[in-house]
Amino acid sequence: MNFIADNDAAGKRLDSWLAEKIPDGSRSHIQKLIADGLVTVDGARVKSSRKLAVGEVVDVAEVTAVAEVEYLPEDLPLDILYEDADIIVVNKARGMTVHPAETVKRGTLVNALLHHCKDLSGINGVKRPGIVHRLDKDTSGVMVVAKTDSAHLNLAAQIHDKTATRTYLAIVHGVLADDAGIITGAIGRDKFDRKKMAVTPDGKPAVTEFKVLARFDGFTYVECKLQTGRTHQIRVHMTAIGHPLLGDTKYTARKNPFDIRGQALHSHRLTLIHPTTGLQMTFTAPLPDDMKIILEALNFDTITYRKD
Repeated sequence: MNFIADNDAAGKRLDSWLAEKIPDGSRSHIQKLIADGLVTVDGARVKSSRKLAVGEVVDVAEVTAVAEVEYLPEDLPLDILYEDADIIVVNKARGMTVHPAETVKRGTLVNALLHHCKDLSGINGVKRPGIVHRLDKDTSGVMVVAKTDSAHLNLAAQIHDKTATRTYLAIVHGVLADDAGIITGAIGRDKFDRKKMAVTPDGKPAVTEFKVLARFDGFTYVECKLQTGRTHQIRVHMTAIGHPLLGDTKYTARKNPFDIRGQALHSHRLTLIHPTTGLQMTFTAPLPDDMKIILEALNFDTITYRKD
C-alpha cells in the first residue's frame, strides 16, 4: 500500500505519521514493520525517526505472516452483515467490547472473530487483529473488519482521507434549536479526568455534522456524521453544545428515565470503497430494540421512519 506524504506530513516522524494514517494502529507494531524493512520511503529502508518531506512515497508491504494470537477464539454470537475474502462487516451489539485489554480478555468482538475466521489482518498486532476502527463498548452498530493487511491499509486510508463515511443515530438530552449544524471543537484528554475526553484547545481537530430527525419533550433524535474519528467524538461534541447523549453516565449526570445500558448511540450506516473491487458499498445496521423502545415511548414512529 502506497501513501503520498502531504503537507501535513512535512517534518513528522515516519512512525508517528503512519500511526495517524492507520486509525487505531499500534505504533509499536508500525515501528516493528519499519525495523523489519517492510516500510520504505521512496524505495529506501529508513528508521522510524525518519522525518518526511512533501511528495515522498511511503510504501507499506503486506505482511503475510501474522504473529501468534494471544487471545483465545470464543464461540460468541456474531451479526454478520457482509463477508468476503477481504472484509467482514458486522453489527456490533451494545455492551460488547471490541478488542481485549488488560482488564477484559474474554467476550470481545475480536474473540468472536477469531473463532469465526482465522485470516484477520495483523496491522494492529496480536491484540487487535483486523480492527480498522472501533466502537465504544456501549455503542452498537456497523463496523468493518479487515481480513488482509492490504485491505486494512486501504480502509484505514479511506477513513483518514474521509472517502469512507460513517453515520450514527443518537438520542440526546434537551431540545436542539437548530435543525442542523457542524461542531468543530478539537478533542483531547480531559485535564481533570484522564479517562475522559473533552473539547480542548490543544486537542486534535474534530468535526461532527448533526441533523435533527425529531424533537420531543426534553429529548432530541439526531443523525450524526463523522468527518474525523476521535475517541468518544459524538459523545464529547454533543456534551459540549449542551446536549449529552441519553444514558451516557461518563459525560452527564442527567437522569435517564429509560431502560438502556449505555449511551443511546448507534452506528447506522457505513459507506466505503471495496479495497479489491473498487466498488462503492453501503452497509446499514437496523436501530437496536432498546433505542426503538425509547423512541416509541416518546411517540416517534420508528416503523414508518425511513432510516436510510
